[in-house]
Amino acid sequence: MKSSRQEKILELISTYEISTQEELTLRLNELGYKTTQATVSRDIKALNLRKVPGSKGQRYSPADMSGGEDKYLRIFADSLTGMDQAANLAVIRTFSGMAMAAAAALDELHLEEIVGSIAGDDTIMCACRSEADAAALIARIRQLMKKMK
Repeated sequence: MKSSRQEKILELISTYEISTQEELTLRLNELGYKTTQATVSRDIKALNLRKVPGSKGQRYSPADMSGGEDKYLRIFADSLTGMDQAANLAVIRTFSGMAMAAAAALDELHLEEIVGSIAGDDTIMCACRSEADAAALIARIRQLMKKMK
């Protein structure tokens, strides 16, 4: 049922400009897929769907991952000089003038631990929901950086 539902989601977003989880849930239910918004949310994550500009605002679309993730990881890795944690914040240090590019690359990685981020000249502040999420983010970034070596 899950794979069938996810195939239908891909079909729906390619046919209609669907902009909300609620709209997607409604269309699935109309087609006989008894589902909830929470299930649709998990499906969106599993299918790696992103919101992109549409004719009426934002709409869901499959993410273009044709090597794009590696590009963003490389930009981020080439900018990084260090990381630290301050409560629920991950403080990321970069070479001078590189924080904005590194933050943009980090945003494109869509790491679920990050609620939001802000960049200066050589520092990125990533707000996380909890101290545990901030620690997990730093650990995940370290792991990703090891893969880049």
